Amino acid sequence: MNQNENKMGVMPVKKLIITMSLPMMISMLVQALYNIVDSYFVAQISESAITAVTLAFPLQNLMIAVGSGTGVGINALLSRSLGEKRFDKANTAANTGLFLTFFNFLIFLIVGVFFAKPFIVSQAETAEIAAYGTAYLQIVNGMSIGLFFQMTFERLLQSTGRTFESMISQVTGAVLNIIFDPILIFGIGIFPELGVAGAAYATILGQCVAAVVGLVLNLTRNHEIQITLPQIIKPDRHTMREIYEVGVPSILMMSIGSLMSYLMIQILNSFSSTATAVFGVYFRLQSFFFMPVFGLNNGLIPVLAYNYGAKNKKRIEEALRFAMTLAITIMVIGTIVFEVMPEQLLQLFKAQEEMLRIGVPAMRIIGIHFPLAGASIAMGSIFQAFAKSVYSLIVSVGRQLVVLIPAAWLLAQTGEVIHVWWAFPIAEVVSLTLSFIFFRKLYRAVVKNLEN
Repeated sequence: MNQNENKMGVMPVKKLIITMSLPMMISMLVQALYNIVDSYFVAQISESAITAVTLAFPLQNLMIAVGSGTGVGINALLSRSLGEKRFDKANTAANTGLFLTFFNFLIFLIVGVFFAKPFIVSQAETAEIAAYGTAYLQIVNGMSIGLFFQMTFERLLQSTGRTFESMISQVTGAVLNIIFDPILIFGIGIFPELGVAGAAYATILGQCVAAVVGLVLNLTRNHEIQITLPQIIKPDRHTMREIYEVGVPSILMMSIGSLMSYLMIQILNSFSSTATAVFGVYFRLQSFFFMPVFGLNNGLIPVLAYNYGAKNKKRIEEALRFAMTLAITIMVIGTIVFEVMPEQLLQLFKAQEEMLRIGVPAMRIIGIHFPLAGASIAMGSIFQAFAKSVYSLIVSVGRQLVVLIPAAWLLAQTGEVIHVWWAFPIAEVVSLTLSFIFFRKLYRAVVKNLEN
């Protein structure tokens, strides 16, 4: 296949979506499994340990938001450039993106050194939780170079349709992480017992190895772009602006999740640290269903962007319909699991009586909104692919800050933590409504006017 015959423009659409998305869905499933296994081992230390890792989540998620949002901008620009047959521009997007990746790492190195401890202390109820959380966050932030380059190298592979290679990188990192979690947490063999810090070291080890694998795969298998050091160290300013026109709204959209988590933790802390632990466990469990849908979304974006550049209306419409069906189906399965077996899910994390009392109804209430979220995520893919990430930003702000947190706070005033969980399905109804409004607007303005 030469440069003029990229599979995103010629392969049958359903087969293309499966080919593009399945490797990323599998890698996302492995990533979700890592999140669950990581928390499982941390929970064996104590409930305070799992609470501490939960407190670290907002800042850790902010780091992921910056790296992933930058990757979305690179992905959209690179795929669109390939669709337009502008191969020099695609190369510039890739190399400029790598410069931005290193810059992002430097920012969070500083954050890890100077701000991790104050951030954790502002939330922790006990000195033990504060110590656990500070140790964990300083490591994952200060040594985040692997995370940032892993995400960018995977995005470069995804942008050119090489999702199988992207899967290899992510699965390698996640599996290595899973293997070293118990070894470093509990001190197996020649390794010392590091506790919560061991979970952090296992995380950054997996990320660094995945980044190296991603670099090798880009250099040896990704022939549609050329990574060169001179271009990396001399980034193109215009390309930086184009990347962040898409990337900044995506970063802000995902960063809102960090603010939401921080504020939700404050609300739940007013009840007990156990309620906060339930929130953390929920986030890890829901990832087993949300992460594959995000993998589907990541596979869909370059397909939409490429065919937008190629002005192929028919392929865009077929891709959207098929992806929407898959996303909702996955999330319906998630709802069924959360409704049928919440107690068994919580017991994976050594849940005691109080955690079960709070957590079982929480899982069943929150699980109601999963299919709505699947539809919103699928519709949101076109916003990113068509460089309209500001729509995704508005939807995210509306869901998490305008509705979710105020609703959770108001429901908390009843004095019953069970009422707080209803904020999630309430917010998702708003999210779906906004997503549909923007999707219809963009479809009528752009897709309907394409040539075929």
